[in-house]
Amino acid sequence: MKIAVGFDHAGFPLKQTVLDAVRNAGHEPIDKGTNSAESVDFPDFAEAVGRAIQNGEAERGIIVCGSGIGACIAANKMKGVYASICHDTYSAAQGVSHDDMNVLCLGGRVIGPELAKALISAFLSAEYQGNKAGGERLARRVEKIHKIEDGGLVQ
Repeated sequence: MKIAVGFDHAGFPLKQTVLDAVRNAGHEPIDKGTNSAESVDFPDFAEAVGRAIQNGEAERGIIVCGSGIGACIAANKMKGVYASICHDTYSAAQGVSHDDMNVLCLGGRVIGPELAKALISAFLSAEYQGNKAGGERLARRVEKIHKIEDGGLVQ
C-alpha cells in the first residue's frame, strides 16, 4: 500500500521513525512534509494527507502533530477521510477492521518511537472486515457514517 504521511513541527521528531516503520511493514510512504522542526500549522499537513487519499495517491495516511487531536479534527473535515487518534494498538487495529479508518493520527509529544512503531504496525496490518462474511453489522454501521457525511441519516 501507499501511505501518505504528514507531520507538523511537533510531530517532526518522529518523522524518520514513521517513515522507517511504514517501509519495514512493506509499504511505500509518501512524504507530505514538514521537513524541519520550524513551526508550521498542522491543518496544512492533515489536508495534504487527506487529499492524497481522496485523489487515490494513497490508500491510507498517518499524521503526527503534538497531541494528535488537531490533526484528527482537521482530517475528519474531509469527505472520505476517516481519521482517529490512537495511542494503543487495539484501537489502531480495530479502527481499521471495524470502522474502516484510513488515517492514523499520533501525538508526537505523547508517544515515543517504540510505541509509534507498534501503532503503525497494528494500523497497517489490519483489514476492514465489513466486506467479509459475517461483517454485515460492521458494514451497516460504516454505511451510516457515510450517510452522516452526506448530510445526515434523517433528511
